[in-house]
Amino acid sequence: MDIEKIRTLIALMEESELVNLEISSDDEHISLTRHYDAPVPAMMAAPTAGTAPTAAADAKPAAKAGNVESSPMVGVFYSAPTPNDPPFVKVGQKVQAGDTLGIIEAMKIMNPLEATQSGIIDEILVDNSEVVQFGQPVIRYKA
Repeated sequence: MDIEKIRTLIALMEESELVNLEISSDDEHISLTRHYDAPVPAMMAAPTAGTAPTAAADAKPAAKAGNVESSPMVGVFYSAPTPNDPPFVKVGQKVQAGDTLGIIEAMKIMNPLEATQSGIIDEILVDNSEVVQFGQPVIRYKA
């Protein structure tokens, strides 16, 4: 299975806003599904008379500063090469562009997640063995 072919199909899905894509040939089968966060209806529950929204309910958490490394594909994120090895990176560690930050397993293929820039790791946004989505932030650098 060619990973570049899968990336091309994912890009095609994004451009045309497809939700499902399934392709079969004699020797391979690819099925891709995009998952969107369901929008919350505007009138989920009507407020009762005499109640007013509080400032805390209206406040949204501030987005943290710093660039992120996002998952280039759907798969399972692994923070170390094997369960007994130390993780590739830790919070506070300095990395150079090209360093391996983790592994994303997709269709039994282990794909390295490499740093696209140099910097200091501020936050690891996913847990080991967690399923990640295409474009999901995985690592945040210090601003």
